[in-house]
Amino acid sequence: MTTGPDHLVVVEEFAELRRSIDVGLARIDGQLALLAQRNEQIDRDLSDLAARVGSLEHGRWPLPAVAALTALGALAVALWEAVGG
Repeated sequence: MTTGPDHLVVVEEFAELRRSIDVGLARIDGQLALLAQRNEQIDRDLSDLAARVGSLEHGRWPLPAVAALTALGALAVALWEAVGG
């Protein structure tokens, strides 16, 4: 087996490529971890928002009921005025 200068250059280039790949993979792993963390935070925020919207929907008056009460009130006032009250 010969250990010529070309062989040493190839070994050094392979070592450099491996370092570059290791650095790139470490960077990608960090970005994936950050994205996973953000995804979990968004899921928590979405769950909180859904709970808040649910509580708001539960506490509001239904629009048809408000319309019916208003119509009954107007009818009562009209009848009262028609009777001469």
